[in-house]
Amino acid sequence: MLTEPYILETEGDEYMRRKIYELLGTLALICCAAALVCFPKDAVEAASSGVELCMNVIIPSLFPFFVISTMTVELGLAEKVGRLIEPLMRKLFNVSGACASAFALGFIGGYPVGAKTAIALYERGECSRREAERLLSFCNNSGPAFILGVVGAGVFANNRVGLLLYLVHGLASVITGICFRKWRGGADGSRPLQRQSATSRKSFAAVFTEGVKSSFAATINICGFVIFFTVLIKMLVISGVLPAAARIVSQLLGMDEETARRLLTGAIEMSSGVWSLSSAADSLSTGAAMAAFMLGWAGVSVHCQTLSFLCSSGLSAGTYIAGKLMHGLISAALVWLAFRVLPFEEAAAAYLARQVSGIADMNFTAALSISAICSLVIAIMLIIMAFISGKRLEKRRNM
Repeated sequence: MLTEPYILETEGDEYMRRKIYELLGTLALICCAAALVCFPKDAVEAASSGVELCMNVIIPSLFPFFVISTMTVELGLAEKVGRLIEPLMRKLFNVSGACASAFALGFIGGYPVGAKTAIALYERGECSRREAERLLSFCNNSGPAFILGVVGAGVFANNRVGLLLYLVHGLASVITGICFRKWRGGADGSRPLQRQSATSRKSFAAVFTEGVKSSFAATINICGFVIFFTVLIKMLVISGVLPAAARIVSQLLGMDEETARRLLTGAIEMSSGVWSLSSAADSLSTGAAMAAFMLGWAGVSVHCQTLSFLCSSGLSAGTYIAGKLMHGLISAALVWLAFRVLPFEEAAAAYLARQVSGIADMNFTAALSISAICSLVIAIMLIIMAFISGKRLEKRRNM
């Protein structure tokens, strides 16, 4: 039995921690405001760059997949398709078959489509709380367009490196999911939320209309984080905070200061960190391993985007953060091993890698067309699989 002095001491410690967090938060806000006042021109330029990135890449790349993700869950397609691959998902990751839609969309649509789909599955009762938290540890991944196009061809000017990074990214995600299959116990005794009955499901027109509205709002929400972290990194560099932190990290980890600076940048905002590798003087294997870690970890910016969806769901963020850290470390280790087994060479066109325009220079029409085509293909495949699943169930009932 707890004594009264112990309870008072515990409450006092909690009060002190809360006050310390409030003080640190206030100091951080004051420093941010001071940086904006001292460097207004740089802040505006960074914000403009963030807006351009959102208009040319983020919106056309994510919005179609958000719509498909919402409709897949709301129309019950995830549940129907999940019946076909329930044994595989249960054996590998200890989650229901419906979770496969979040896993697939996360790999094709990129951050944070997979996490948003997983949360939607939980809120609709397609999976339990434990299953949703396990799913979050490995379903939120980078899409092929970014890894193959931007990182492989743009940053390293080497398509083989891009393909290696994407394959490693996928393999590390699967390994992470297997590692988390026993999260909070083996058998999942928790019950999912109340499922919607077939008769209470909304019509296609209603789901499509609401899906477009909610997806657009979610995309704008993500754009806000992208713009904020673009400005934040610029302020950290100009104020000298990031270089000072890089010096400390370089001494602790035994690496050069420039490498530590790129790692810190990638840990905060993944795309900026990966893009900084295009001017790196490190070997190809070192640069690829750093890129693999950044892609697996995803960055604080992506985490904030994901947490914005998690806040209203009640799901724990601990599994997600631990899973992304494991994903990054496993990816870096696999790339390091691959370069010691496979015959990779330095990119002959390294000069071209430094001449490739920034990520925000991607053509809006091209990005939107690719995303729309991929979304359409996914939708058709899901409808066909759901139709086949329905036919099989009907045949079993008639037997």
